Amino acid sequence: SATSATQSAATSAASLGLDEVRILAPQPGMIAENSTNLIVQYNAESQVQVSVNGQPLDPETRTQIERDESQNLITQVWYNIPLKKGENAIAVSAGNGTPVSVQLMIEQAAQEIVIVPVGDPRVPADGRSTITLEGTITKESGELIAEDTVVTLTAEAGQFVGADYDPDQLGFQVLARGGQFSARLQSGLDALKVRIRAAIETLGAKRQRTPRVTAEEETSPLFLELPEADQEVEAYTQVEFVTHLRPSLVSGVVSLRIGEAGTDFWGSRREFLAPDSIDDGTELDLKGAVFATGRVGEWLFTGAYNSDRPLNENCDGVTQLFQAPQFCEKQYSVYGDSSTTDYLTPSTDSVYLRLERSSLVPGAEADFAMWGDYYTQEFSRASQEFTATSRALHGFKGNYNLGNLQISALYSPDVDGFQRDTIPPDGTSGYYFLSRRQLVAGSENVFIETEELNRPGTVIERKALVRGPDYEIDYDRGTLLFRRPIRRTEFDPFGTTLVKRIVVTYQFEGDDNDETNIYAGRLQYNFSHDFERESWAGVSYWREDQGAQDFELYGADFFVPLGENGRIVGEYAHSSNDSPFRGIVTGNAYRLEVSGTIIPAIIGRAYYRSVEEGFANNATTSFTPGQTRYGANLAAQLSSTTSLHVGYDHEDNFGIASEELSERELFDPFNPDSIFNPNVEARPGSRLDNSLTTIRAGVQQKIGNSDLTLEYVNRDREDHIGDTFDSDTSQFVSRLNVPINEALTFRAQNELNLNSSDPLYPNRTTLGLDWAIYPGVTLQLAHQFFDGGLLNDNSITSLNTIMERQLGENTSLTSRYSVIRGYNGMIGQAAIGLNHRWVVAPGLRINLGYERIANNLFGETAAGPRFAQPFAVGQSAASLGLAEGDSYSIGIEYTANPDFQASARFEHRSSSSGDNTVFSAAAAGKLSPALTALFRYQQASSASRLLEDLGDTASLKLGLAYRNPFDDRFNALLRYEYRKNPSVIPETLLFESGTGSNDHVFSGEGIYAPNWRWEFYGKFALRHSTSDLAENFSNSSTVYLGQLRATYRVGYRVDLAVEGRWIGQPSADFNEWGWALEGGYYLTPDLRVGVGYSFGSVDDRDFSGYRSEGGPYLSLTLKVNELFNGFGRQRVTPPQQQESQIQPVATTEPATTTADDEQGVNNNGN
Repeated sequence: SATSATQSAATSAASLGLDEVRILAPQPGMIAENSTNLIVQYNAESQVQVSVNGQPLDPETRTQIERDESQNLITQVWYNIPLKKGENAIAVSAGNGTPVSVQLMIEQAAQEIVIVPVGDPRVPADGRSTITLEGTITKESGELIAEDTVVTLTAEAGQFVGADYDPDQLGFQVLARGGQFSARLQSGLDALKVRIRAAIETLGAKRQRTPRVTAEEETSPLFLELPEADQEVEAYTQVEFVTHLRPSLVSGVVSLRIGEAGTDFWGSRREFLAPDSIDDGTELDLKGAVFATGRVGEWLFTGAYNSDRPLNENCDGVTQLFQAPQFCEKQYSVYGDSSTTDYLTPSTDSVYLRLERSSLVPGAEADFAMWGDYYTQEFSRASQEFTATSRALHGFKGNYNLGNLQISALYSPDVDGFQRDTIPPDGTSGYYFLSRRQLVAGSENVFIETEELNRPGTVIERKALVRGPDYEIDYDRGTLLFRRPIRRTEFDPFGTTLVKRIVVTYQFEGDDNDETNIYAGRLQYNFSHDFERESWAGVSYWREDQGAQDFELYGADFFVPLGENGRIVGEYAHSSNDSPFRGIVTGNAYRLEVSGTIIPAIIGRAYYRSVEEGFANNATTSFTPGQTRYGANLAAQLSSTTSLHVGYDHEDNFGIASEELSERELFDPFNPDSIFNPNVEARPGSRLDNSLTTIRAGVQQKIGNSDLTLEYVNRDREDHIGDTFDSDTSQFVSRLNVPINEALTFRAQNELNLNSSDPLYPNRTTLGLDWAIYPGVTLQLAHQFFDGGLLNDNSITSLNTIMERQLGENTSLTSRYSVIRGYNGMIGQAAIGLNHRWVVAPGLRINLGYERIANNLFGETAAGPRFAQPFAVGQSAASLGLAEGDSYSIGIEYTANPDFQASARFEHRSSSSGDNTVFSAAAAGKLSPALTALFRYQQASSASRLLEDLGDTASLKLGLAYRNPFDDRFNALLRYEYRKNPSVIPETLLFESGTGSNDHVFSGEGIYAPNWRWEFYGKFALRHSTSDLAENFSNSSTVYLGQLRATYRVGYRVDLAVEGRWIGQPSADFNEWGWALEGGYYLTPDLRVGVGYSFGSVDDRDFSGYRSEGGPYLSLTLKVNELFNGFGRQRVTPPQQQESQIQPVATTEPATTTADDEQGVNNNGN
């Protein structure tokens, strides 16, 4: 204790000089606590200075002084000095003397975290209900920890409510006090099981790679990883959002109009004065739209119907899958409120129907039958890769659990053409051009895949991206622009060079009018629904009739857990495909993987996967047709500091490589394989017949905090066609990781060939520096040298901000980008949020990146040649290479002010083939309580290889919204937008220079209601367009729109309205006028009869000439509040039989006021 140490020191101490000091405690070495007591002795006439880790000791630290008069010494004790994790240095100096220091190492005690739901883990999926989660953090002994700890929570669905302890960090943070914490999770609107993760994230902590959860996102590490002491402490639990059997609700309208055809001023503009209907005389037009939801027995019914248009049609007349507008599709940039919209009935036709219930089988997925838009997650299970299908479709889908047997089926009519493009990134965020134009809106699935540079065919990691927060897409042009740069390369912890690919699948509008459809089914027997112990076996069938082409896919798969962290996965798939080059082609694919703990401290993994050259599936993870790969890995922890790794891998390539095309062939518009005439698959090239056998063995030794790895690798290649891949080489690999401090780690790796050089694995040296700048965020600098082989003398340099993220987690940060009564989080994130990762101050984040590839990485691989191309179609990603060039980026984002957010980023890529610059700046916030403003500028050129000569596309958006929260009588919206080259596509390169266009769009509208009787509305808009078809020819035009409306309510039953509209284009002598006058009377609160007169005219000099029409009309409008048998009728709460009486809890006698008091009150009031 401090007292005994002081007493013993006092009895034995010799006198000290004025500049001398002696540290009695603590002693150097390891300690388990995060604080310590400091005891020092010094001369009574001296003053001492204490510093901890280079910083002066907090003067508020509690201390005690004892004076020894006989020896003229002072013994002073400081209590509970806080220390950091890792190394600590405490230095004490007296006067001008040399400081005396003691080194302490905090030995982090093993911790365990547990999180569980409180009470029933099932809550209704109503978007409002919450479930409480509680957790504990304990020491290895089972005791609760004493210190405060920040816990990061993430969930696959729903959102956490309450205050986020650290809003700058990914996920939701809570503070655990005394080893205990709690949080509340609010349910979403979908009935599903939700996986929740709780973790203690610290600087430099490593995150474990978890097995794939779905076919949309997967992790398949190259090597086994043994648990390490510095891995994050984490735990998982599961809750369930069950079907919300809510009371019934119906809302709709039915309207009947009798009048002249083509004169419905209040209806769709494209039908007003339409040339093909204006002369049809009097018509009877019956329209209806209704939405209904509610309980029907034990099922929840949700339905919608619109007789006049598809449910997903927007105000531009465009119908897309899943009506969820992007920021660029909204009519106004900002609306002055923070409300959100959920689309419950997505459908590309006029009907949406869904019957749903929580399954009677505990833990099973919901039973449902539906018609509308849907995703195919039932056909992309964790056990499926070759049979997996990730699509967005419209039609019928059903799922039903019959005991442990789960039955899923779907049918989709009238499907368009289906395309798969794989795009090599260039280090910037875009624009990336797809192979097709005129995409079916909402049909895309976008992924970022990572695979080994020299081993095409095995995807190591796959991440699904979300439209809006992650990217924006132009469906007409077929372009992608991401929210952050997409790097070309990555270095994994084992020193393997990885490459990234952008994989996009989508439907495109085709010219074939043949009947097309998809129907599919799956039977899955679930052996267990228990959390983290799920197991099943299933069979699936998929058939797609594409008119001129047919596709069929069927197979079987299973998933069985082994022990606590092991599993066995198996799959068989067969496909039949109508190839445009080879006719009807069939093929099989097989996969078997086993992994887990063999005995304590020894883990193993064995795998076999084979894909025949005729197998095809464009809606799943990338693979290389005509490739077989099998092998095994073993990792053993020999001691606390020594581990052993051994592995065997064999690969056979026997398929047909893609035909290599020159740049001239790619840009020849008459070539059927050019980028202007894309196919659904690549043209076959030369046949492959080679093999590779790899044997590796290595040992890893921890030396203090560092670790050294020595590994022997033998690669035996056989090439049965040529001699390019015919060699037997050995390599010695040495790897060193040295933590410089808690946040900084130096990495080095050298790969040295012992005899002849492998064509794809030459001598290579990699140097790197990792800086853990924030929990879960690392700034990585790496440089790699190549020497020889097919890669020649080359080098890759990269600086990147890396975010560690568990796949399948909902790490959305939309709340960061919302402004109360300004705009919601999704709009704010799409307009402003760039998802920067480096937190330099609260609310201030930056992002840095640099990448350099000295020379092109094309040429031969064991899977075929790699050559320059903007994209690879079908499953031909093995033909994509890496282009030389430098790319760098810097971004900054500010969100600290709740009423203001801003961001900016600059990216540039330069290479011998061309440059690309991306610039974006945005700001939004409240200028006053009533005025919200948003500004965004964005500019980028083409990021696709060989398309660098395309001109820049730029856009400027400015939005203002006036909504007074204290006086809602007047509201106004304002929008200005500038667009430069909004329609540039690869075909533009076929024209001479000077081709381009720009648009200016301005619109404003306001509504004023001085009282409940009057309402005035006005709108004005214009669009000025300039098109340059050559350097000496251009054309400009301006289109105007003006609209006014006035409404007067005579009483609660009678109303009058008049409205007029003009659209004009002076340069084309085009004018369109329309106006209408109507009076209405409510026969009942739900039934209105209207009588009016409408008239319009169109003067179109270039096309249809002049036409006009008008006349009186009669309308009946019925508000629908209920359906059959009272479904949807709202029950009115019956009045109380007797008014409630409130009993006073205290009585106050009125105070007597004097004249002086009254005078004082008056004075105060003045």
